[in-house]
Amino acid sequence: MKPITVLLVDDHEIVREGLAALLGTEADILVVGQASSGRQAVQLVKQLAPDVVVMDLAMPLLNGLEATRQVLKNAPATKVLVLSAHGDDEYVERAVEIGAAGYLIKQSSALILPKAIRAIQSGNQFFDTSIARRRRERERKSVISGTGHSGAKAVHLTSREVEVLQLIAEGKANKQTADELGISIKTVEKHRQHLMSKLDIHDTAGLTRYAIAAGIIDSGVRFTVE
Repeated sequence: MKPITVLLVDDHEIVREGLAALLGTEADILVVGQASSGRQAVQLVKQLAPDVVVMDLAMPLLNGLEATRQVLKNAPATKVLVLSAHGDDEYVERAVEIGAAGYLIKQSSALILPKAIRAIQSGNQFFDTSIARRRRERERKSVISGTGHSGAKAVHLTSREVEVLQLIAEGKANKQTADELGISIKTVEKHRQHLMSKLDIHDTAGLTRYAIAAGIIDSGVRFTVE
């Protein structure tokens, strides 16, 4: 039987190596690659076409949510399993909306990671026990009240705008952002203007606060404000 091929994505090498060692004991799972950033993950998916990507969320340069969106756009057959230290409902629902097939919390994933990989490869969703319980409760309340999700209309940002926003929030200058994305400084400036217009935010500090609130960067990421 063909093993389930897996790509591990986490910016901490020790975490990737630990996961690789754990999955290495499973006869039906094969780790075919590792990526230290979301951008590298997108490229490796194109090269390796893994069945499953185990994706961290809080990564510099390109966060796991945006990497997931790009991976699934480029390789619809690939399944993404989020493995994150963040278990907040907002992170979970955003990951699911983007197309992630499962979500595990790092603190409790060791014994269930292989099970989760098998489940999503079979076409099912798989969530950490605490997350699954909260999702069921929200669905139950929604049915009882007859209401769905409410709130302000979300602002739609393109993939490129999310990439630029993350780099801005991490304190990258326009030239650094242009070099990282392989685009011109003028194009970076245009994206910055579009972001400010769409979000009605007109300074770098405000964009940074928005990026943190939206989960585009982790609140613990070190950054500087121009």
